[in-house]
Parts: sequence; C-alpha cells; structure tokens
Amino acid sequence: MKILMVCLGNICRSPLAEGVLQKKAMAAGLQWEVDSAGTN
Repeated sequence: MKILMVCLGNICRSPLAEGVLQKKAMAAGLQWEVDSAGTN
C-alpha cells in the first residue's frame, strides 16, 4: 500500500506524520510505502 501525507509546506506536519505512520506500520509488520509532500 502507498500512502502520501500532504500538508501546505512539507516542513513539519506531513514529515512528522510520515515518520509516525511508517514506524507504526513497521511495528505491525505492514509493508506500507509512506511518503510526504507539500502543496506550496
């Protein structure tokens, strides 16, 4: 599964959400591809 976390500038919120989700997915044994991006 591929998941993209998006926020306005990709400086704080979406990279943090990406890291948290990636860590949780790995701990659960899920092979998710998580990335982040900004709209601005």
